[in-house]
Parts: sequence; C-alpha cells; structure tokens
Amino acid sequence: MITRRQFGLVALASAACGRAAAAQGKRAAPIVNEDGLHSQAWFANSFLDLKDDLKDATASGKRLALMFEQRGCPYCKEIHEVNLADPEINDYVRVNFSVIQLNLWGSRAVTDFDGQQMEERTFARKLGVIYTPTIVFLPETDSGREGKPTRDLEVMRMPGYFKPFHFVSMFEYVCARAYETEHFQKWLQAKADRLRAEGKEVKLW
Repeated sequence: MITRRQFGLVALASAACGRAAAAQGKRAAPIVNEDGLHSQAWFANSFLDLKDDLKDATASGKRLALMFEQRGCPYCKEIHEVNLADPEINDYVRVNFSVIQLNLWGSRAVTDFDGQQMEERTFARKLGVIYTPTIVFLPETDSGREGKPTRDLEVMRMPGYFKPFHFVSMFEYVCARAYETEHFQKWLQAKADRLRAEGKEVKLW
C-alpha cells in the first residue's frame, strides 16, 4: 500500500511534470493524415529509429510514447476528438511527451532498440499489439539495457481506449515514474480520493 510520503512525492513529481502545461481554454482540433488516421500537429516527426527518438525525447525533457492506431478505428478517433480535444489534456501530453504515431497496418520502416528493422505492422506484432488504440510508454533511457527490444524496455501500456480522466492520469503516472512504486489502479484511486477531498469533481466514466 502506498505511504503518505510516497504519494506526496508522486504528486509533487506529477505537478512538476505538468507545470508548463497551461491550458488556453480552446478545444484542440485534430488533423486527418493521408492514411486516414486522426492525428495531432505536434506529434513527433520521426525517422522511426527508436533509439534516436528516445535520446531526442530525453534531451527535450520529455518521455517517449508510441501510439498505435488504425484507419476507421472509432476509439482512436475518440482519443483525438474527445480526450486530446480537451485543452488541458492536450497541453499536458504535448508539453511532457514526445508521441510517435504508428499505423497498426502501416509499411513504414521502424528500427527497434535491438537494431532490427521492420515494417510498422510487423513491429506491432512483435510488441503484441493486436488492437487500437494502444499506447506504449518508454523509460527515459535504455542505459544498462542496450540492445534490448522495445518489449523489454516499455514501462507502461495503455491497452485500448481510456476515458479522459484515466487517459491523462496514465500520462501523469508515467511522467512521475509512479510505476516504480505503485500499481496504476491504486495510484489512480488515490488521485481520485485526493481530488474529491479537495472538493473537485471526478469523472471516472
């Protein structure tokens, strides 16, 4: 069970991660790519060499997240038209994360951390991604685990569509590195209890 001190440290870290994410009060409109995927203008423009992408994200003070989507996926669309349309959520993710969008059926070449190069669809299978949306979160560095594939490096995974509160909470959880001390569900409940104690509305569903 998380201690008061641990929760306090996590809350402080989460606040520090998000201090630059000031919402502008304007809903963020997604864009639609040529491949039919809904997207965000600020998503990382990457050559898909993940080792370099991780270094670039860390150098920018951000965490790296891989977002697998596919054309015609209603929940992928909802992430963009509901979750990321919220200015506070959009700002938080944009400021604190480098997000690389991957097509579950795509053919772009991806170079994994172990040096293996393959198409997006093959990479998805290698990671065990079988439905969308799926978001894979990476650590700040692969130091000490050089040559390991993404599957061995990921620190957290969002398996499917999460409602806005759960969605942004997982990004906060990863940013604060809370996965090192506490299970996400317990951390999430502690966050909800804290917000309610402060008199704030919590929309879990």
